[in-house]
Amino acid sequence: MLRQIGLRMLAAIGLAFAVFNSVAAAPAAREFVQAPAISNVVLSQDGRHIAALTSADGEVSNISVWRTADLSAPPAVIALNRVRVTSLFFLKKDRLLVNTIQTFDMGGGAAGRTHLSRAFVSDLEGKVFRPLLPDTGVKTDLEAFFSKVSNAVLIDTLPNDPRHVIVIDGRLDTYGDTLKVDVYSGRSERLDRASERFGNPQTDLAGEIRARGEIGFEGGKAHFAQWIKGADGRWEEHFRSGAAEREVFSIGAFTKDPNILYVLSNRGRDKVGVYEYDIRTKKIGEPVFEHKLFNATGVIQSNGAADYGEVLGFAYAGPAASTYWTDGRIAALNKSLRQALGVKTVSVDWVDPGTGEAARLPVADGADAYITQYSADMQRFIVVKTGPSQPPEYYLLNSDGGLQLLGKQRPTLDLAALGRTRLVEYAARDGLRIPAILTTPPASFGPGPYPAVVLPHGGPWSRDEMAWDPSGWPQFLASRGYAVLQPQFRGSQGWGQKLWRAGDREWGQKMQDDKDDGARWMIAQKIAEPGRIAMFGYSYGGYAALAASIRPEGIYKCAISGAGGSLSSMKRATSQNRILRELQRPTVEGLDAIEHAGEVKIPLLLYHGDRDQIVPLKDSERFVARAKAAGAPVQYFEIADMGHTFDTWTPAMAERQLVEIERFLKQDCGAGGL
Repeated sequence: MLRQIGLRMLAAIGLAFAVFNSVAAAPAAREFVQAPAISNVVLSQDGRHIAALTSADGEVSNISVWRTADLSAPPAVIALNRVRVTSLFFLKKDRLLVNTIQTFDMGGGAAGRTHLSRAFVSDLEGKVFRPLLPDTGVKTDLEAFFSKVSNAVLIDTLPNDPRHVIVIDGRLDTYGDTLKVDVYSGRSERLDRASERFGNPQTDLAGEIRARGEIGFEGGKAHFAQWIKGADGRWEEHFRSGAAEREVFSIGAFTKDPNILYVLSNRGRDKVGVYEYDIRTKKIGEPVFEHKLFNATGVIQSNGAADYGEVLGFAYAGPAASTYWTDGRIAALNKSLRQALGVKTVSVDWVDPGTGEAARLPVADGADAYITQYSADMQRFIVVKTGPSQPPEYYLLNSDGGLQLLGKQRPTLDLAALGRTRLVEYAARDGLRIPAILTTPPASFGPGPYPAVVLPHGGPWSRDEMAWDPSGWPQFLASRGYAVLQPQFRGSQGWGQKLWRAGDREWGQKMQDDKDDGARWMIAQKIAEPGRIAMFGYSYGGYAALAASIRPEGIYKCAISGAGGSLSSMKRATSQNRILRELQRPTVEGLDAIEHAGEVKIPLLLYHGDRDQIVPLKDSERFVARAKAAGAPVQYFEIADMGHTFDTWTPAMAERQLVEIERFLKQDCGAGGL
């Protein structure tokens, strides 16, 4: 396994390119979103077992556990009936942490119809299966309720401790305490009590709590600060910054030297780098890792007993989540496996949105391959080959170079029916460079121009990656002959400070211009056919689709909004929290689509999950009511029991979205469809 402290991102995903000479039939919607045949593949630290989520019917996922010494033998299968497993990994060599989700009704109307997430500990056969933290003993109805909804937050697996982990307590009586927990017996030891002032404890390589975050208020303004315990045992404040400054300043990793750690910071820079920090002098040293085009996101350290804590590499947010390996052994293995799996790269002309610096950016061509985990003795490795037009394939790599396929996530999906994805860039009308991900239909549809869909991401403080999209949206649309553009419009986070901050107070305005400019760029490049462009988005992207439907002189023939919400709801949500009131609320200004719902000018489809606890269901209902009252061509449907985030979706919910989207584009996107 890899120990990464900081912002964790799995190394993944490249650029897909395929040319086909024959017409490929479009795969059914279900093939894109059914439960994966295999996913979430993890390796025990001793290298003796592999666990994964598996599904035989595309609907229900179980946990399968293999012995690496005999992968041909049937795995042990752990079936769970009442909950869905969202992820798992090894806590110890024979104990799994299993994260689950299920629908849950708390009462109180729509606000109480939600989903419950809980973490459980399981052995490798499912004979032991219990909450990570045991019940403290129920005495009242309130305590009974909290026993159902409480969860523990894991902060350190203590890789070299055979029994214990460190968690933050989520139970009612001891909420917020930091505990050292025996994963076998459930017994715990309190390491630190909850505090209204401090949170987010971090441990050093010895498992001692050495850092904690503070949210403070002075002069009516909120600030963030990091407190660190020095080698002398004294706690002192470090790294204070105002909430409104939106600076990254966090601990990336502790080192073996108790006075030295690594910090992630973008202070005075457009991009985040990793720097050495001296606790005694409170001085930031020279960068130990920085990428001139992309943000550093974390430090990867060894979990092996012999070299525990040694830096193996650095994670960064490139076109896909990526790793720069500094350890020669892993770097060599990574290079050789990419050659063995046929990974190639292409160079993309690039202009950095933050600095204007031009570069030739190497991007994986087709798919990339990554080492995601390895045993402590570095004898066995988990490898993933994947890309935006190739669902993940999982391999076991041995130190002697032997590579064995463990399984394909979507083995029935015809890759010849998928589109080609590439990283592009265009200039907005004010000159700002806008990164984008472009997927064009398979070659069987000809050279274009094509009908096209602009697909903005949610957030908006988020971004897209050159990765396989589990929603199925980009490739499903491409397989139907649509070109798909995913613009990284101003306000997107993860491409540098300039692009991110350029979206402040520009909802439905310059942020919307960037999407429209992307559509016009596709027309100029002869990718999109004029008059045959739609916008589809979910969450913030759904808001953008609503804005597109009411903008004068719009470029879109129709629009589709999933859980789109309203500007007033976002204002309200960011005003009710004292931190968000300074951090994000000042950036949320512009067009409130609901207030202009009567001005819808193009066919519009809206949908929403009825258990959405992030974007209120009533926002879509209000928009539809106002638009229909004005005689606008609006359609609407709800999906029962669906929440906002992807982990709340069943395959049937995801399939329903794809089917309805395809129907609307073909039949109701204006005369003749899209």
